[in-house]
Amino acid sequence: MRKPSGIFTTALVAAALLLPLRSAVADQAAAALTVSLVTAAERDWPETAPASGWLKPWQEAIIASETSGLRVTEILADVGSVVKKGQTLVLLSQDSVQADLRKQEAAVVTAQANLTKAKANADRARQLRPSGALSDEKIVEYLADEQTAAASLQSEEAALDSQKIKLDQTTVTAVDDGLITSRSAELGAVVSSGSELFRMVRQQRVEWQAEVSARYLSRISEGLSVDIDGPDGRRIQGKVRLVGPSVDTNTSRAIVYVALPQDVQPRTGLYVTGSIELRTTPALTVPETAIVFRDGINYVFAAGEDKRVRRVRVETGRRNDGEVEIVSGIEKSARVVTSGGAFLSDNDLVKIAGEG
Repeated sequence: MRKPSGIFTTALVAAALLLPLRSAVADQAAAALTVSLVTAAERDWPETAPASGWLKPWQEAIIASETSGLRVTEILADVGSVVKKGQTLVLLSQDSVQADLRKQEAAVVTAQANLTKAKANADRARQLRPSGALSDEKIVEYLADEQTAAASLQSEEAALDSQKIKLDQTTVTAVDDGLITSRSAELGAVVSSGSELFRMVRQQRVEWQAEVSARYLSRISEGLSVDIDGPDGRRIQGKVRLVGPSVDTNTSRAIVYVALPQDVQPRTGLYVTGSIELRTTPALTVPETAIVFRDGINYVFAAGEDKRVRRVRVETGRRNDGEVEIVSGIEKSARVVTSGGAFLSDNDLVKIAGEG
């Protein structure tokens, strides 16, 4: 068997000498990524119940005609108008009503005259009763005429009051402060009693009718804080106003009515999501940037004393102010990579920022 040549032997020796150097270079390459570490923090966070539902009017008011047979002569409000209580919205024709009013005023005057005459006859009958100058039958007749005339006057005065009310009803006003959301009134249309003319959101108050799983109901009560993802991207803080008394048998969800601040007036009819704060419980948290999402699973990279990182599967929970709760997977003392985890692999050697 031939012995290895001198050149081959030299090459083997050189390769053996280069192996540690290559290993060191590989370690340095692996340590090229500098990372920042943070220790998981313990916070007191409120437990929340997820909810979703529609933004609807707190209360909706229908403005309708109280009289019938009159024509719309003027419309003074439209959809989107912000109105005050008592503000004129619609004017109805008054010609026929004013004519009936004048006629009724004349009827009252006639009734007053009839009462004056009947009262004079009754007074005379009462004066002559002791003398016997008038028969008892005539006296009774005069006294009855007086009562009839008095009742007739009251009736005519009541009819006059009714005509005055009808005249007032030709001016349709807002029943409360609010925002007009729909208009049915049409110029020239003849209205009937009860015809809807406008619909409005009372006091411009909007509430969130949130659907919540029935399993949370025992822990939800009036006054709890609610965090809503507003339709314009900003968050809205509300308060639970009322917890619905029934649960939908098909979905096992109940309605929770959430009052919004007076100065917050989002559009109604929008579907939004949010959460109801139930109670405060401890939470082990890390920055959201520490979470690496791969293949549908959440991971963090935890650094050991040897400056190598290991990939740890975690279960996440609540999120708040850029932090996320770690329900399971790491210990309280764990130091995790805050950013750059997407470029790491299990057991990588890293350089830790701030350390030599």
